[in-house]
Amino acid sequence: MRDIIILACGDCKRRNYNTTKNKKLTTGRLEFNKYCRFCRKHTAHKETK
Repeated sequence: MRDIIILACGDCKRRNYNTTKNKKLTTGRLEFNKYCRFCRKHTAHKETK
């Protein structure tokens, strides 16, 4: 049921994190505030394809 998704930084667009989500319960795209080691700050990370 749970699928692996990739989170990309909103500023530099690099794919930094992997996580899972239940696609039946969460139909929209996930967005988290996480640390980007390339930008060296906390930025919004959004789910990518």
